[in-house]
Amino acid sequence: MKRLFVSSLEVLEVAFVAVAAVFVVRTFLVQPFLVSGASMEPSFSHGDYLLVDELSYYFRKPERGEVVVFKYPGDESVYYIKRIIGLPGEEVRVREGAVRVVNAEHPEGVKLAESYLPQDLKTPRTADITLGEDQYFVMGDNRLQSFDSRDWGPVKRGEVIGIARLRLWPLAKVMAFERPAY
Repeated sequence: MKRLFVSSLEVLEVAFVAVAAVFVVRTFLVQPFLVSGASMEPSFSHGDYLLVDELSYYFRKPERGEVVVFKYPGDESVYYIKRIIGLPGEEVRVREGAVRVVNAEHPEGVKLAESYLPQDLKTPRTADITLGEDQYFVMGDNRLQSFDSRDWGPVKRGEVIGIARLRLWPLAKVMAFERPAY
């Protein structure tokens, strides 16, 4: 009887440690995310299963080109995935099918070379916004079907959950992601 009690205690101890480890990993390190919709095609498709790195932004700021998961500003119970286009303090201009960023380095503005988009794609809908100190301008890669900062404005830093780092599903498309060079 004593042996059964000790064995049961050991099983409970292992189960507790496992649950605690999963809690710590999901809360502070990585979180799974299922892509819903077509706003990030061709980079991500509906049904892609991703791992989101939640740790990096504790040590550094988000950078242009990173694909992030964030709480939708209109309803923080809803999560979106988009690409960072504009950084805090910059002005983002979407006009005549192109995206331009105005900042201290480029006071006249620079057209973004978005290598992750199809070459003939023109970005529809206009936008002209100056970002605050903790704001980011985000857009989907599928510019024709994306509901993004052109529609509802910037995302605050506190709403950003993390970076899409790894696609786990579908198996034929498993890969890690890096920020594009501009």
